Amino acid sequence: MRDFVFHNPTKIIFGPKSLAQTGGQTASLGAKALLVSGRENLKKLGVYQTVLHSLHQAGIEVVEHAGAQPNPILSHVRQGIALAQKNGTGVVVALGGGSVIDSAKAIAAGALASHDVWGFFKGKKSIKTALPVIALPTVAGSGSETNNGMVLTNEATGQKIGIGNRHLFPAIAILDPTVTFSVPPATTAFGAVDAFSHLLEFYLDREESFAPLQDHYSAGLMKTVMTACEAALANPLDYRSRAELLWASSLALNGISSTGLGRVRFPFHLIEHSLSGLHNIPHGAGLAAILPGAMAFAARNNPARHALFAAQVFGVRDADQHLLAREGIRQLSNWLKKIAAPTSLSDLGLSRKDIPALAENTRTQARLWRLSAYPPEIVEAILQECL
Repeated sequence: MRDFVFHNPTKIIFGPKSLAQTGGQTASLGAKALLVSGRENLKKLGVYQTVLHSLHQAGIEVVEHAGAQPNPILSHVRQGIALAQKNGTGVVVALGGGSVIDSAKAIAAGALASHDVWGFFKGKKSIKTALPVIALPTVAGSGSETNNGMVLTNEATGQKIGIGNRHLFPAIAILDPTVTFSVPPATTAFGAVDAFSHLLEFYLDREESFAPLQDHYSAGLMKTVMTACEAALANPLDYRSRAELLWASSLALNGISSTGLGRVRFPFHLIEHSLSGLHNIPHGAGLAAILPGAMAFAARNNPARHALFAAQVFGVRDADQHLLAREGIRQLSNWLKKIAAPTSLSDLGLSRKDIPALAENTRTQARLWRLSAYPPEIVEAILQECL
């Protein structure tokens, strides 16, 4: 195990009806809040009103900023920054999925910057400070509620860029599994794929080869995500499966799974950001579509890790590592099909002609993530496997 420093400052409040604590928790950080939200459906279900009532009861002055989209966009973030600056808000409350929370983080950082927020995503500016963020996730998947990352799409250029910074950890995350009861089946499935992929990437692609503790931790969470997702799809009102899925998605990318592994890499996310940036595909759907092909490409150079994945996650055994690796990929593809997720680019309506532009679009993100082993020509070869 490599040397590491682990630091996650996010306070987590978990349980049913915990959203009622939003006002009191917010009051500890500021008296005026920007409430960032997405789905109009949350208002119909009463979730939005619960949060708004809690904020008002605590004496918080609220400035509302709705309309965050899946694959959060730059223009909406810029509007939020303008609102925060105009009204002098001291805290940002994010009610929604990972896209809403990422938007809130970008607003929190941009509101205190003297330049345009996209400068952070171009790698030209560094985040020195940010407003505190309270994350209220309504979808299990991204884990953004307990990590220091955010992703944003510049709709003018088609670039979808992810960055991380220590100032982006939410101050508080309030996780109420009952809020996820109404999440549509496709969104539940795609969120599970996202959480699964967060674990899978670090499991497969890292410097440290010997880390049995981390291997078992990640494999156990991957199995939990799969079983909880299936149970939640079978019975959307099952509290146990919704709770497992929400907590597992937070644990998947809060920093624990990568500790002691040295440098870890995110090539599958690199490629998917291009898919959703150029074609506005749901993030989890894009990941599902490329996983079998991208894993097959990677397994040829690293069969041992893929064989271990097959053994630890799916319990299959074979003396031949290459055969075992292929069986693990087949088992994963079967699970993706079981939850009605795509397993190829063709499932998304994409074809060979789309590949060059997708590959070229990864160049900026690869530079920012220092993925020199994934120039556009390698990405193009991987995407060919995903057809």
